[in-house]
This record gives sequence, C-alpha cells and structure tokens, in this order.
Amino acid sequence: MNDTSARLRLNLGCGHRKLPGFLNVDKYPACEPDAVVDLEQFPWPWGDDSVAEVQLLHVLEHLGAAPDVYLGLMRELWRVCCDGAAVHIVVPHPRHDSFLNDPTHVRAVTGDGLLMFSQKANRRWVEQGAANTPLGLYLGIDFDLVSTEIDLDPWWQRRLQAGEVDREGVFEAARRENNVIRQSKFVLIARKGDRETEE
Repeated sequence: MNDTSARLRLNLGCGHRKLPGFLNVDKYPACEPDAVVDLEQFPWPWGDDSVAEVQLLHVLEHLGAAPDVYLGLMRELWRVCCDGAAVHIVVPHPRHDSFLNDPTHVRAVTGDGLLMFSQKANRRWVEQGAANTPLGLYLGIDFDLVSTEIDLDPWWQRRLQAGEVDREGVFEAARRENNVIRQSKFVLIARKGDRETEE
C-alpha cells in the first residue's frame, strides 16, 4: 500500500511564503525557512520515495539556467517523490512582463516542456517519430502532467468578464501577443509503478 500520511510535504523555494503542514525550504537563511537547502546542489537531503507532495510556487523559473542542472533537479524531484506524489508548480508565463522583467528568471517553464518528463508521452513520440526529446525515458524518471490551468493578465481578465472578448479570442491573442496570460499552474504526478516498496 502507498501510505503517504507519514511522508514529507515540501514547500521548495518558500521565500517568506511559509505553508502550514509543509517543510518550508529555501537556500537563503534570511527567509528563516525550516531547512536551508540549495536546490541546485545534488543530492537533496531527503531519502528516496520520502515525499508525498511538493509545492514549487514561483520557484522553477529561477532554477537550472544550465540544462544539466535543470535535468538534475527533475531527477532529484522524482527520486524523493513516492509513487503518486503530487508536484504543484506555478510559474509566470514566459511571454508576460512579470517573467521578462526579473533578471533572476532563467528558465521558461511550459506544459509542453514538462510533458517531456512523461514516459507515456515519450513512448508515443518515439512511435510517431516525433522530434520531441523523450527526457523521461533518457533520465529514467516519469511524471504525468495531469492538470494545466492559466491565470490571465488582469487587463485581459476584465475584458473577458465584460464580454468584450470571448475565450477563443483570448487564446488567439495569446498566440500572437505578450501579456495575455499572467501565470500557468501545473500538477505533475510521480509514477514509479512497482519501484515503490511496501511499508
């Protein structure tokens, strides 16, 4: 049985935003986190399959400027997660000023990019001869992308609510223009199958 009740819940890169019931983690002691950890240094200090839930709230875009570091981060995330662990990710949309203006934002995070860590998607791409990089297969990790949501920029949200534009018009604008989508929210589920040990 996959009993997640005794496992950790991590709020990674917490900054000053602490979450009750989570181990709040940041690399800066000035934030007064529960644990001071640099997420770009491996291995992380948590055991294999020890984590049931992860929050990465406006964090992932700050990590992994070098591809090897980003891929190492995803390997560590999968390693510490138990089978079925949920990883909640919130990031600024890469074509919004809130992403572009911050010099500490080093990586655009998109749904299609996260899908590269899904072995189910990877196998489909291999069968189709697609050019997408099957990172889940290459790295030996597996995350299902189970949820994607967006928050519109307030200006576009007001226009949508006022009936000045419909949802189709908003998404058409998002294909051409900056500052339409403010942030994206993703949920990944760690898949380990029979790798998970009984406890």
